[in-house]
Amino acid sequence: MEEIALFPLDAVLFPGGLLPLRIFEPRYLDMVRRCVREETVFGVVLIHAGSDISADVTTAGVGTSARIVDFQSLSDGLLGILCRGERRFRTLTRRIARDGLHLAAIEWIEEQQARSIPQEYQSLVPVLQRVLASLGNIARFIEPRYDDAGWVSNRFAELLPIDRLMQQRLLELDDPLARLQLLAPMIETGGD
Repeated sequence: MEEIALFPLDAVLFPGGLLPLRIFEPRYLDMVRRCVREETVFGVVLIHAGSDISADVTTAGVGTSARIVDFQSLSDGLLGILCRGERRFRTLTRRIARDGLHLAAIEWIEEQQARSIPQEYQSLVPVLQRVLASLGNIARFIEPRYDDAGWVSNRFAELLPIDRLMQQRLLELDDPLARLQLLAPMIETGGD
Protein backbone atom coordinates (compact mmCIF):
# COMPACT_ATOMS: atom_id res chain seq x y z
CA MET A 1 0.00 0.00 0.00
CA GLU A 2 1.22 3.48 -0.88
CA GLU A 3 -0.24 6.93 -0.26
CA ILE A 4 -0.33 9.55 -3.01
CA ALA A 5 -1.94 12.96 -3.49
CA LEU A 6 -5.08 12.91 -5.61
CA PHE A 7 -6.18 15.49 -8.15
CA PRO A 8 -9.93 14.90 -8.72
CA LEU A 9 -10.83 16.18 -12.20
CA ASP A 10 -13.54 16.03 -14.82
CA ALA A 11 -11.03 14.10 -16.93
CA VAL A 12 -9.69 10.58 -17.35
CA LEU A 13 -5.95 10.13 -17.75
CA PHE A 14 -4.67 6.97 -19.42
CA PRO A 15 -1.19 5.47 -19.01
CA GLY A 16 1.03 7.08 -21.63
CA GLY A 17 -1.38 9.97 -22.17
CA LEU A 18 -0.74 13.68 -21.74
CA LEU A 19 -2.75 16.03 -19.56
CA PRO A 20 -2.17 19.81 -19.46
CA LEU A 21 -3.30 21.52 -16.26
CA ARG A 22 -3.49 25.11 -15.01
CA ILE A 23 -2.57 25.26 -11.33
CA PHE A 24 -3.63 28.13 -9.07
CA GLU A 25 -4.84 26.74 -5.74
CA PRO A 26 -2.18 26.79 -2.99
CA ARG A 27 -2.70 23.11 -2.11
CA TYR A 28 -2.02 22.06 -5.72
CA LEU A 29 0.91 24.48 -6.08
CA ASP A 30 2.44 22.82 -3.00
CA MET A 31 1.69 19.38 -4.44
CA VAL A 32 3.40 20.29 -7.72
CA ARG A 33 6.47 21.66 -5.89
CA ARG A 34 6.68 18.47 -3.83
CA CYS A 35 6.27 16.22 -6.89
CA VAL A 36 9.01 18.08 -8.79
CA ARG A 37 11.38 18.25 -5.81
CA GLU A 38 10.91 14.61 -4.79
CA GLU A 39 10.38 13.28 -8.33
CA THR A 40 7.10 11.67 -7.32
CA VAL A 41 3.69 11.30 -8.92
CA PHE A 42 0.16 12.29 -8.01
CA GLY A 43 -3.08 10.53 -8.90
CA VAL A 44 -5.69 11.73 -11.37
CA VAL A 45 -9.21 10.44 -10.64
CA LEU A 46 -12.50 11.19 -12.37
CA ILE A 47 -15.06 13.15 -10.32
CA HIS A 48 -18.46 11.43 -10.18
CA ALA A 49 -20.16 13.92 -7.85
CA GLY A 50 -19.20 17.14 -6.11
CA SER A 51 -16.03 19.05 -6.87
CA ASP A 52 -12.37 18.87 -5.91
CA ILE A 53 -12.90 21.72 -3.41
CA SER A 54 -15.45 19.65 -1.52
CA ALA A 55 -14.44 17.21 1.21
CA ASP A 56 -17.24 14.88 0.18
CA VAL A 57 -16.32 14.67 -3.52
CA THR A 58 -17.09 11.27 -5.01
CA THR A 59 -14.53 9.92 -7.46
CA ALA A 60 -13.92 6.82 -9.50
CA GLY A 61 -12.15 4.01 -7.66
CA VAL A 62 -9.53 3.59 -10.40
CA GLY A 63 -7.19 6.37 -11.50
CA THR A 64 -3.82 6.90 -13.13
CA SER A 65 -0.62 8.26 -11.64
CA ALA A 66 0.66 11.41 -13.33
CA ARG A 67 4.27 12.57 -13.64
CA ILE A 68 5.02 16.21 -14.41
CA VAL A 69 7.06 16.37 -17.64
CA ASP A 70 6.98 20.12 -18.30
CA PHE A 71 5.89 23.33 -16.63
CA GLN A 72 5.76 27.02 -17.44
CA SER A 73 4.34 30.32 -16.25
CA LEU A 74 1.27 31.13 -18.32
CA SER A 75 0.39 34.55 -19.70
CA ASP A 76 -2.33 34.93 -17.04
CA GLY A 77 0.25 34.35 -14.26
CA LEU A 78 -0.90 30.81 -13.45
CA LEU A 79 1.35 27.77 -13.46
CA GLY A 80 0.87 25.48 -16.44
CA ILE A 81 2.02 21.88 -16.12
CA LEU A 82 2.02 19.00 -18.55
CA CYS A 83 1.65 15.53 -17.03
CA ARG A 84 2.09 12.08 -18.54
CA GLY A 85 0.04 9.18 -17.23
CA GLU A 86 2.05 6.26 -15.89
CA ARG A 87 0.29 3.49 -13.96
CA ARG A 88 -3.28 2.65 -13.04
CA PHE A 89 -4.16 2.33 -9.38
CA ARG A 90 -7.11 1.41 -7.20
CA THR A 91 -8.07 3.70 -4.31
CA LEU A 92 -8.35 1.84 -1.00
CA THR A 93 -8.92 4.63 1.53
CA ARG A 94 -8.98 8.41 1.36
CA ARG A 95 -8.35 11.29 3.68
CA ILE A 96 -8.08 15.07 3.49
CA ALA A 97 -4.84 16.76 4.56
CA ARG A 98 -4.91 19.98 6.61
CA ASP A 99 -4.36 22.06 3.48
CA GLY A 100 -7.40 20.43 1.81
CA LEU A 101 -5.38 18.15 -0.46
CA HIS A 102 -6.99 14.78 -1.11
CA LEU A 103 -4.73 11.84 -0.23
CA ALA A 104 -5.35 8.17 -0.91
CA ALA A 105 -3.90 4.85 0.08
CA ILE A 106 -3.70 2.97 -3.19
CA GLU A 107 -2.71 -0.33 -4.69
CA TRP A 108 -1.12 -0.47 -8.11
CA ILE A 109 -2.95 -2.42 -10.79
CA GLU A 110 -0.62 -4.84 -12.47
CA GLU A 111 -0.42 -4.12 -16.17
CA GLN A 112 -0.33 -6.90 -18.71
CA GLN A 113 2.71 -7.42 -20.89
CA ALA A 114 2.67 -5.54 -24.18
CA ARG A 115 0.44 -7.31 -26.70
CA SER A 116 0.79 -7.01 -30.43
CA ILE A 117 -2.05 -5.54 -32.44
CA PRO A 118 -4.16 -8.20 -34.18
CA GLN A 119 -4.32 -8.01 -37.97
CA GLU A 120 -7.96 -6.89 -37.91
CA TYR A 121 -6.92 -3.68 -36.09
CA GLN A 122 -3.68 -2.91 -37.98
CA SER A 123 -5.44 -0.25 -40.09
CA LEU A 124 -5.94 1.82 -36.91
CA VAL A 125 -2.21 2.41 -36.45
CA PRO A 126 -1.70 4.82 -39.43
CA VAL A 127 -4.81 6.73 -38.33
CA LEU A 128 -3.32 7.21 -34.86
CA GLN A 129 0.07 8.18 -36.32
CA ARG A 130 -1.58 10.92 -38.40
CA VAL A 131 -3.56 12.25 -35.45
CA LEU A 132 -0.55 12.36 -33.15
CA ALA A 133 1.60 13.99 -35.85
CA SER A 134 -0.96 16.80 -36.00
CA LEU A 135 -0.50 17.65 -32.31
CA GLY A 136 2.53 19.84 -32.97
CA ASN A 137 4.98 20.71 -30.20
CA ILE A 138 3.22 18.73 -27.46
CA ALA A 139 3.88 15.51 -29.42
CA ARG A 140 7.51 15.57 -28.28
CA PHE A 141 6.33 14.36 -24.86
CA ILE A 142 4.60 11.30 -26.31
CA GLU A 143 6.54 8.04 -26.14
CA PRO A 144 5.03 6.11 -29.07
CA ARG A 145 4.53 2.36 -28.96
CA TYR A 146 2.53 1.74 -32.11
CA ASP A 147 3.08 -2.03 -31.87
CA ASP A 148 1.44 -2.29 -28.41
CA ALA A 149 -2.34 -2.85 -28.35
CA GLY A 150 -2.59 -1.33 -24.87
CA TRP A 151 -0.81 1.86 -25.82
CA VAL A 152 -2.75 2.26 -29.08
CA SER A 153 -6.11 1.56 -27.43
CA ASN A 154 -5.32 4.05 -24.64
CA ARG A 155 -4.56 6.80 -27.17
CA PHE A 156 -7.85 6.24 -29.00
CA ALA A 157 -9.76 6.11 -25.70
CA GLU A 158 -8.47 9.56 -24.77
CA LEU A 159 -8.69 11.12 -28.26
CA LEU A 160 -12.12 9.98 -29.42
CA PRO A 161 -15.12 12.17 -28.53
CA ILE A 162 -16.63 9.80 -25.96
CA ASP A 163 -18.12 10.71 -22.61
CA ARG A 164 -16.09 10.54 -19.41
CA LEU A 165 -17.97 7.56 -17.97
CA MET A 166 -17.16 5.51 -21.07
CA GLN A 167 -13.53 6.64 -20.84
CA GLN A 168 -13.50 5.51 -17.21
CA ARG A 169 -14.97 2.15 -18.20
CA LEU A 170 -12.21 1.77 -20.82
CA LEU A 171 -9.53 2.75 -18.28
CA GLU A 172 -10.75 0.04 -15.93
CA LEU A 173 -10.60 -2.66 -18.62
CA ASP A 174 -7.59 -4.91 -18.08
CA ASP A 175 -7.64 -6.41 -21.57
CA PRO A 176 -6.30 -4.01 -24.24
CA LEU A 177 -7.81 -6.14 -27.02
CA ALA A 178 -11.26 -5.75 -25.46
CA ARG A 179 -10.63 -1.98 -25.38
CA LEU A 180 -9.66 -2.01 -29.07
CA GLN A 181 -12.74 -4.07 -29.92
CA LEU A 182 -15.00 -1.48 -28.26
CA LEU A 183 -13.23 1.48 -29.89
CA ALA A 184 -12.63 0.20 -33.44
CA PRO A 185 -16.20 0.80 -34.68
CA MET A 186 -15.87 4.49 -33.72
CA ILE A 187 -12.73 5.07 -35.81
CA GLU A 188 -12.77 6.08 -39.46
CA THR A 189 -9.74 4.50 -41.10
CA GLY A 190 -10.16 6.21 -44.44
CA GLY A 191 -9.69 2.93 -46.30
CA ASP A 192 -6.17 2.30 -44.97
